[in-house]
Amino acid sequence: MAEFKGKITLAITGASGSAYAMRLLECLLYAEYQVYVLVSSAARVVFDTEIGVKLPANPEKASDYLVNHFACADGQIQVFGKDQWFSPVASGSAAPKQMIVCPCSTGTLAAISQGMSDNLIERAADVVIKERGQLILVPRETPFSTIHLANMHTLSQMGVTIMPAAPGFYHNPKSIEDLIDFMVGRMLDHLGIEQTIMPRWGYNS
Repeated sequence: MAEFKGKITLAITGASGSAYAMRLLECLLYAEYQVYVLVSSAARVVFDTEIGVKLPANPEKASDYLVNHFACADGQIQVFGKDQWFSPVASGSAAPKQMIVCPCSTGTLAAISQGMSDNLIERAADVVIKERGQLILVPRETPFSTIHLANMHTLSQMGVTIMPAAPGFYHNPKSIEDLIDFMVGRMLDHLGIEQTIMPRWGYNS
């Protein structure tokens, strides 16, 4: 098994924005992190719809697919199914201290805010919160209802970072990829991972 700089959990739910997830995963792998990937059933549908990626439902086959897609080291990506309760992310004794849900559906947002833990994504987030780790949620919805905002407020008070998928335009984006990189760059900043994909305010790109 290769040596990695750290471990991060990346959960992907059924909100629009699968391109954010794929670009973030690519950057995490490039930064030599091992990534535990959790993918909801709805997220697989969105992947196929938005970016033409048919991610297998079987966790082992999904792991192989992503390892081949990104040509990364064996074991660098590990996909876990929604009912794999014996996976590392399900326990505070083994889960990474950092987790990001990108994109995050408002349903997942609500479940995490209430500690539902009905599937592995919700349980993994619950673990990070209880262990005082770093949890980042990237909701993609508009407009936000009062319910959505109340759930975000609840989580923010717990120390969870709410980072809506709302790219800026001050870097004069020329493509959709530029907008994706704006958001992914901000995610990497908050994870403490060095990045050069997004120019910084006040500096020349």
